[in-house]
Amino acid sequence: MPDRGGGPTGPRIRVGRPSRRVRTLLMTLGVLAVLAMVFVMFAGFWTDWLWYRSVNYSSVFTTTLWTKIGLFLVFGLLMAASVGVNIWLAHRLRPPLSAMSTEQQNLDRYRMGIAPYKKWILLGLTAIVGLIAGASAAGQWRTWLMWVNGVAFGKKDPQFGLDVSFFAFDLPWYRFLLGFGFATVVLSLIAAALTHYLYGGLRVTSPGGRATAAATGHLSVLLGIFVSLKAIAYWLDRYGLAVKSSDFKATDNWTGLRYVDANAYLPAKTILFFIAAICAVLFFATLWRRTWQLPVIGFGLMVLSAVLIGGLYPAIVQKFQVQPNEQAKEAPYVEKNLQATTEAYGIADINVTDYPGKSNTTDKAKLRQDADKAASMRMIDPNVVSPTFQQLQQMRNYYAFPANLDVDRYKGPDGKEQDTVIGLRELDLNGIPKNNWINDHFRYTHGYGVVAAKGTEATPGGSPVFTESDLPSKGTLGDYEQRIYYGEKTTQYSIVGGPQSEIDYSDDKGEKTTRYKGDSGVNLSNPLNRAAYAVAFGEPQILYSGAIGDGSRILYNRVPKERVEAVAPWLTIDGDAYPAVVDGRIQWIVDAYTTTNGYPYASRTTLGDTTADSLTERNNQRAVVAQQNQVNYIRNSVKATVDAYSGEVKLYQWDTQDPVLKTWMKAFPDTVQPKSEISPLLMDHLRYPQDLFKVQRELLTRYHVGDADAFLSGSEVWQVPDDPTNRSGKAVPPYYLSMRMPDQKDQAFSLTTTFTPNGRDNLSAFMSVNAEAGTSDYGKISILKMPSAETIDGPKQVQSKFNSDTAIAEKIRLLRGGDSEVEYGNLLTVPLDGGLLYAEPVYVRGGGLKYPLMRRVLVTYDGKTAFEPTLEKALNVVFGAEKASPPEKPETNEPQPPGETPTEPPGNADPTVQEALEEAQLAFDDGQQAMKDNDWKAYGEAQTKLKDALKRAEEAQQKADEGADGKPAGKPDEEPSGASSDKPADKPARGA
Repeated sequence: MPDRGGGPTGPRIRVGRPSRRVRTLLMTLGVLAVLAMVFVMFAGFWTDWLWYRSVNYSSVFTTTLWTKIGLFLVFGLLMAASVGVNIWLAHRLRPPLSAMSTEQQNLDRYRMGIAPYKKWILLGLTAIVGLIAGASAAGQWRTWLMWVNGVAFGKKDPQFGLDVSFFAFDLPWYRFLLGFGFATVVLSLIAAALTHYLYGGLRVTSPGGRATAAATGHLSVLLGIFVSLKAIAYWLDRYGLAVKSSDFKATDNWTGLRYVDANAYLPAKTILFFIAAICAVLFFATLWRRTWQLPVIGFGLMVLSAVLIGGLYPAIVQKFQVQPNEQAKEAPYVEKNLQATTEAYGIADINVTDYPGKSNTTDKAKLRQDADKAASMRMIDPNVVSPTFQQLQQMRNYYAFPANLDVDRYKGPDGKEQDTVIGLRELDLNGIPKNNWINDHFRYTHGYGVVAAKGTEATPGGSPVFTESDLPSKGTLGDYEQRIYYGEKTTQYSIVGGPQSEIDYSDDKGEKTTRYKGDSGVNLSNPLNRAAYAVAFGEPQILYSGAIGDGSRILYNRVPKERVEAVAPWLTIDGDAYPAVVDGRIQWIVDAYTTTNGYPYASRTTLGDTTADSLTERNNQRAVVAQQNQVNYIRNSVKATVDAYSGEVKLYQWDTQDPVLKTWMKAFPDTVQPKSEISPLLMDHLRYPQDLFKVQRELLTRYHVGDADAFLSGSEVWQVPDDPTNRSGKAVPPYYLSMRMPDQKDQAFSLTTTFTPNGRDNLSAFMSVNAEAGTSDYGKISILKMPSAETIDGPKQVQSKFNSDTAIAEKIRLLRGGDSEVEYGNLLTVPLDGGLLYAEPVYVRGGGLKYPLMRRVLVTYDGKTAFEPTLEKALNVVFGAEKASPPEKPETNEPQPPGETPTEPPGNADPTVQEALEEAQLAFDDGQQAMKDNDWKAYGEAQTKLKDALKRAEEAQQKADEGADGKPAGKPDEEPSGASSDKPADKPARGA
């Protein structure tokens, strides 16, 4: 009978060895390979450390690093020790002699084969499981920091009476420990069982007992620990019911206990806890009884109880108690969910008021006056006019504007605040004359200047009215640092400040150069730093290039949202960072959120889905940067700024009551500045964030009701309408504009949206939030609820009626003449004297210009629609102040362009004449704009269209005159009223 611990015997066969030279070469190559791998890992670590130190957030790096290292070591060693000890113990408890059987004889081969390498195999296995477990635990650094630094919410859950912090901070950590415990026990049990089997402690086919007493005791203890952990799991599952999600009443993410949870699952979990505890004791008792009879019976009872008590019983309760009287049974739990959800998302104090949706005011003059006071209608759509900014203000091909511009507030020359569309002229490397390493990273390093335009006005030609423009930019914003080293389009590194000069900007006198004078970035004068970045960026030229010298600094991580996320990895970042000129600097303002997934009874939402709309569909850069995609608590707790020149990141505490932010401020002290540090100039540009508003409006489609009966009936469910101005099929984005709600005396900068009934297109409600930071009503959400018994047109219906109106459709057809394209701007909704005023700008990409110019404005109120060249005229027509008329010659102070000028429309022109004159007006406007842009090809095309349109107008007028009098037109005694001669006086003259 072979010994259990013996190894093979007999002479050893010597195998030929390679020569010393070969061995030396192989050893050298191996050492070099190891050193290269080590340096690559070191380069990543070192460059990260240098970057965090350069932005003065080194504490974030060290805290995160040491937390990960600590968790890796502790849990990695625990796992390795547990598995290793159990393998060692199983080997030590092996029987001294094996039974004579075929099974054991086969196993002898394996025992003899591994005998010389037992220690190495043991170390290898434990190291592997330890590394895996340690890496998994290191990923829980957020969970650990929230548990160890958790701050009380000051609110208790309605079921267990525990502070919300237990569910948000404690329960996730306990669940991780429980999961780690299960993994440890299962791996230890498998390793011990295999070891016992290999060395004869467990037998499958051998005669006699299937397990030795030692193996029975060892495995029973491990099974007892497993069942003990299961008992703990049952106990924690009781609390987990408060944050459990389920499908309920067309709500995919309902969270919290329902009737069946409180009256079936909760007692079942308690009973199963005690059964599992008893079963664990029976397993431990095998140390003395040396039999598995009672533990197996207990384990079977536990499994049967889990099926009957934990599965069948709740199903019976749901079927026979809840379903026959669901409304009454579920109402108390729905009330808890309503309260918790509205508190968790900051929508508990919304102001819902009834609103007729139709005006009873008959005084048209008063309505016209009130329309001017109701809102500053933003006719320049920031999501449409970026190509216009690009064409008129790009100046050089290596500059570009973001696809979606931003809306902010700035004071005009009269000192009054006005809504302003703003964008930065950022660097676009795709437009530089020649791409090479020097140009891409040394010469072209930054953008230049702010471009801003009035949000409520356009020139007669349809262009924005710029308040800040040209290069260098000048206008109403005063003096400020115009260089933009950090921006949304600045996605790659630049090396600045060294011997290589940078292109600053170009003017009529040629290129201007500069050198970066800030202290941002990492100094490359250190050879170690250069080598590390050469490896980290995969660019060996960083190591030896002569363009790098004293003072050279490398700038990277330059996108504002990514920069804030890096210094505060515990924050969720809003999708829309926007620029503002603050105290002589361009500052990127970034809204950031604290979230948790553990607020009891609060229903969950998926941030990626909830914040998606027609804009994020077209521009992925506007997507939220979420640390945790599914959440049931959110606060806009931090306002962050990123300096466009220096890259300096500042975090300001915005929500001073948020316990989640307080927890993170304990974990990362001195990283968030108090709210009092926000300057008044910065406060003027802070606003209510879009992504938070979108999350809240999605929740309010169901949670605007005040009682459980209305929620359960589902009759009041709303939906966010699709964007009616395009065919994306995505939700309409919320819009910023200055407006006045019915209960307000003055306009306030607001964020607005609309709701429609579920599955229908008529209007259910209008929602607005005061977005003006620093005011007493900031964050106040108001909802105007339309009467359910009447049909009020929603945005899609308004757009549909607009598109189907024959007169407007004909005008649209004229706008589309030639190769022009029509594009609809934001459809704005404004409450006005009991009714709703809709306004929408219409843009045309005409001729060869291929960028949008505002040509018409649609205004609809109380069933009356106008489609006119300006907002003022459209409002006048809607409210009866004047009649609709063909467009007039554009009012402009600019010199008349060479070529043709359009005619004035006759006072009683035939519709065909009006159409031709409108085409002439559009052609004239296109010619003016083309001349400004020095686009002479487009100018020639416009002049040709102008001639054709004027000729058609003249011919149509002559036919109309002949039809009216039965005589040829043109004789003095037969002139139609309004004509001055037999030859049109305003016929164009040939120009240069």
